Amino acid sequence: MNEENLKKILEFAARGNAFGEKVTVVGATKTIPADIINRAIADGLKVVAENKVNEFREKTDLIRGAEQHFIGHLQTNKVKYIVGKVSLIHSVDSLKLAAAISDECVKKKVEQPILIQINVGNEETKSGFSPSETERAMEEISRLPLLKVKGLMAMLPKTENTLLLRELSLQMRGFYDKLKEKYDFTTLSMGMSSDYKIAVECGSNTVRIGSLIFGERNYEVKK
Repeated sequence: MNEENLKKILEFAARGNAFGEKVTVVGATKTIPADIINRAIADGLKVVAENKVNEFREKTDLIRGAEQHFIGHLQTNKVKYIVGKVSLIHSVDSLKLAAAISDECVKKKVEQPILIQINVGNEETKSGFSPSETERAMEEISRLPLLKVKGLMAMLPKTENTLLLRELSLQMRGFYDKLKEKYDFTTLSMGMSSDYKIAVECGSNTVRIGSLIFGERNYEVKK
């Protein structure tokens, strides 16, 4: 774990974004052992998140003193392991998944806060609603029982083209602000280790940081 990076990221987030909003740092903890995650929490990290359901199940009871989110692709047959156990699901990328989460909420009689994932770059390798589908998707998902849609999530393209990153980040902020006029939105989750500063400068209020805090992943440890 890189304590100095964590300190700098938390200090950067504490200054807020250009819209005067508080910025939440979510520690992306894929493949990271619980003891290291707890060290980061002790150093000030307040929110952590897993990408894989099985890994979440293995570690959730070992995490101490932090809010837990889910940020990875979620299969409909695994929503039962997540619903009611995380404060926020960032990655609701289809109507089918939203309906499955809602059904599980009804079974458990719990509300589940979620974000709608937008494929802002229209990348074939990424899931999520296209920008043109955003409003329609929100209308349909907002009608599902016990789902609390708190905002939007996006994964920016992996590129060194900062102009493109800024353009897409501002586009996401535009979607967010437009929908916020109608819905109870609080969260725009956008920006990771390579692009979080640009995302925050363009209006993100939640960033998902993994490698800058925890180092490169060891995928031989966790599959």
